[in-house]
Amino acid sequence: MDFNLPKGLVDYLVELDRFIETEIKPLEEQDDNIRFFDHRREHARTDWDRGGLPRHEWEDLLRQARRKADAAGHFRFALAKELGGSARDVGCGSNLAMAVIREHLAAKGLGLHNDLQNEHSIVGNSVGALLMWNYGTDAQKAEWMDDLAAGRRGFAFGITEPKHGSDATHMETVARRDGDGWVIDGEKTWNTGVHAASHDMIMARTSGKAGDGDGITAFLVPIKSPGFTIEEYLWTFNMPSDHAHITLKEVRVPGSAVFGGEGRGLQVVQHFFNENRIRQAASSLGAAQFCINESVAYANVRAPFGKRLSSNQAIQFPLVELQTQCEMIRALIHKTAWQMDTIGNFAVSDKVSMCNYWANRLCCEAADRAMQVHGGLGYSRHKPFEHIYRHHRRYRITEGSEEIQMRRVAGYMFGFMGQRAPKGVQE
Repeated sequence: MDFNLPKGLVDYLVELDRFIETEIKPLEEQDDNIRFFDHRREHARTDWDRGGLPRHEWEDLLRQARRKADAAGHFRFALAKELGGSARDVGCGSNLAMAVIREHLAAKGLGLHNDLQNEHSIVGNSVGALLMWNYGTDAQKAEWMDDLAAGRRGFAFGITEPKHGSDATHMETVARRDGDGWVIDGEKTWNTGVHAASHDMIMARTSGKAGDGDGITAFLVPIKSPGFTIEEYLWTFNMPSDHAHITLKEVRVPGSAVFGGEGRGLQVVQHFFNENRIRQAASSLGAAQFCINESVAYANVRAPFGKRLSSNQAIQFPLVELQTQCEMIRALIHKTAWQMDTIGNFAVSDKVSMCNYWANRLCCEAADRAMQVHGGLGYSRHKPFEHIYRHHRRYRITEGSEEIQMRRVAGYMFGFMGQRAPKGVQE
């Protein structure tokens, strides 16, 4: 058994580091762009007079970075050649490669290379493109694929409702047939990305009863459709926010708006969650490692009472425990991602849940410990720990709360879940 990362992947990490130093860092530092990452970051990014949405200047800078990364062949790394991807062979499958890359980038701390507040990265987490390739019709692929792969365009995700979050299969949004099309009624909340998207992927029940895995259909709904209303943007712990509460009243869409097949919408959602959860776990691990590394470095130079902080076991032991957890969850993430590549994305969904809830919790604990080790400075916005905590605290709720992740693991452990794949998935 060889636990070494493939040489091709290790070499690619070096190449990414070089690209960051030569292309991304200079962009980050020009024209006071550093304001988006230093102690001014929350105000610099947030348009308080426009509902708390991201400022145009902030999103323009992210687009510039993506264009540079795409031109250098990095942004589409995770996509297959037929999706417009780089088709680069690094010696392992895409799930393991992306897990290692996302940890590596997050371990560098805040920066234009990788800002997880809005899933920006020089190596694109192009889940929308993957979904389109797997579930889109030929006509939908022709319209969307190139722009999705390049990060020029995306669709929002309308899954959660005011009364239904974790119990998504009980959603009250419905769609009924009307001639050759559909009419949708309902509402969604935490509808991320609506402000910049042309379409919203709306999940609606088209058949079956509440709780059924089948009978939910995904629709690509134009946001400018009559009856589609953005009611408000919800402010969050970490601003800016692009999470909308929207309502749909007699919204008419053609039959061509169905995405992934009638009644098969939950499969689309589960595919999205499964892909994102392992990558999210890797990012949280990287951010946790950053917090630990920064704390160790600070404890080695800070010297109250005439001796280094690091000489105190009260400082050492909590960081030792966090580092031990990092090593353990790293091994599980690598193994799980490798299994996803070799035996199928849904074959180890319980292990994906283990990785996700534990890594996200670990990151919050590491950020909190980093604040404590750094004292008052750690609590200030002149260090990134409060930003890391506020962002990664979200991950303990989104993509399925940690309680839902643990429930899934328990389902396999105690035999409550007879099927290998999650609810609503056909392998």
